[in-house]
Amino acid sequence: MKYKKLGTTSLKISNISLGTMTFGEQCSKNESLKILDYSYENGVNLIDTAEMYPVYPKKKTQGETERIIGDWLEKKKNRNKIFIASKICSSHPDGIGSTRLKWIRGGGKKLKFDYKNISKAVNESLKRLKTDYIDLYQLHWPERKVAIFGKLDFNYDKNDKNWTPFLEILHNLNKLIKTGKIRYIGVSNETPWGISEYINLSEKHDLPRIQSVQNGYNLINRVFDIANSEVVIRKKCSLLAYSPLAGGRLTGKYLKNKRPLNSRYSLWPGRFSRHLTKRGETSILKYMKLSKKYNISLLNLANGFVLSRPFVTSSIIGATSLKQIKENLHSCNIKLDNEILNEIEKIHLSDPNPCV
Repeated sequence: MKYKKLGTTSLKISNISLGTMTFGEQCSKNESLKILDYSYENGVNLIDTAEMYPVYPKKKTQGETERIIGDWLEKKKNRNKIFIASKICSSHPDGIGSTRLKWIRGGGKKLKFDYKNISKAVNESLKRLKTDYIDLYQLHWPERKVAIFGKLDFNYDKNDKNWTPFLEILHNLNKLIKTGKIRYIGVSNETPWGISEYINLSEKHDLPRIQSVQNGYNLINRVFDIANSEVVIRKKCSLLAYSPLAGGRLTGKYLKNKRPLNSRYSLWPGRFSRHLTKRGETSILKYMKLSKKYNISLLNLANGFVLSRPFVTSSIIGATSLKQIKENLHSCNIKLDNEILNEIEKIHLSDPNPCV
C-alpha cells in the first residue's frame, strides 16, 4: 500500500480507500465487518461513507452504513489510526432521485447547506459512527444545477438561484471545525468552477479550504481529465476517485447482458443505467482484449490505470464480499508501463467517455 498527502494537510491516506455504500443493504453487517477488518489489516486507512447510505436509499436502512462502521470502530479501538470521511446530501434533483430522500431532514428542497442542516447532519453522523469527530466532511453533491450522474452538458437555468452561497457554506463548516467535530472539508460530484470558487473564497477570507473532491473516474468515464484534472493539480486538491470499476462493469462480469444475483444491476436495474450503454460495452470489450494481451485481469488494468493518474490521491474501492475486497486490494501495487498506458489512450480516443 502506498500513501499520499490529503490536499495541503499533513494527513497521509492510503492510495486505496474503502467505499461502504453497500454496507447494510447488499452487504450484510457480518460481511461488512470482515471487509473492514481485512482492509485495515492490509493498510487501508481511509473509510468513506455518507449519511444517506446504504444504497439503494430507503427510510428503513438510512444511516445503517455509519452504524456498522461505528460498531467496528468501537470494537477495534483504532479510531486514531483510521480516517473517516462522510458526506451530507443536498436538494439537487439528480442526487435525491424520485424518493426525494424525504426521511432525511424533510428531504427535497429542505436539504440545504445552511448551518442548521449541516450541524444536524454532522451530529447525527457522529452518533452513528460512535466518534467525537469526522476527519473529512464532504458535500455529497452541489445544491445548484450541474451535470452529474449520467449527464455531461451544463444546461444554464437563470432561475436556479435558491442555493446556499459558497461563502456561507464555508463559514458554516468553519464553525464545526472550531468545535472539533470535523477536521477537514471536501466536495463531491463537483465542477471545475465549483472547486476553484471554494478554494479562492477560502483563501480570500482566511477560511478552511476544501482538501479533496470525490468524483467518478475510470476507464470509461474520464470526464475529470478535461478540466478538473488541471484544477486539482494546481490547487493541490486531492481527487478521491469513486467508481474506478464503473460500478463493477470493468470486471467484465456484466458483459453480454449478464446480471449476477444480488448485483446492483439485478436489484435496481434503472438506478445505475449510466454504466450500461452500448458504447460502454464496446469499450469494455476492447479493454478486456488489451488486458488479455498483457496477461493481467481487466480489474487490475482498470484499477492500475486510475492509480497511475497524477491527480488521483486515492481510489475508492467498494465491495459486497470479502473475496471482492481481496481482489481489489491486490491491485494497489499494480504499475502499468508506458506501452500499456499508450494503448489505453488509443482505445479512449477512439470513443471518449462512453459512460458518464
